[in-house]
Amino acid sequence: MPKRTMRGVVVSSKQDKTAIVRIERTFTHPMLKKIVRRSSRYHAHDEGNVAVEGQTVTIRECAPKSKLKRWELVADEGNDA
Repeated sequence: MPKRTMRGVVVSSKQDKTAIVRIERTFTHPMLKKIVRRSSRYHAHDEGNVAVEGQTVTIRECAPKSKLKRWELVADEGNDA
């Protein structure tokens, strides 16, 4: 079964080997018919501490590594800060 991947922006990289990534999604509200934007924050495992705040990264689903970490950092597309 393929693992899910998502692209988002690093919000915090202060923790050791952990980056918090914000994933934004947009959808049309069923009644108001307006575009609504929602975001979720995921704790991702960052083995080499390479993530920088403001950077766009890709995260992939993985086996649980700690209480909150179920995602791991896969790639980065450069620094957008």
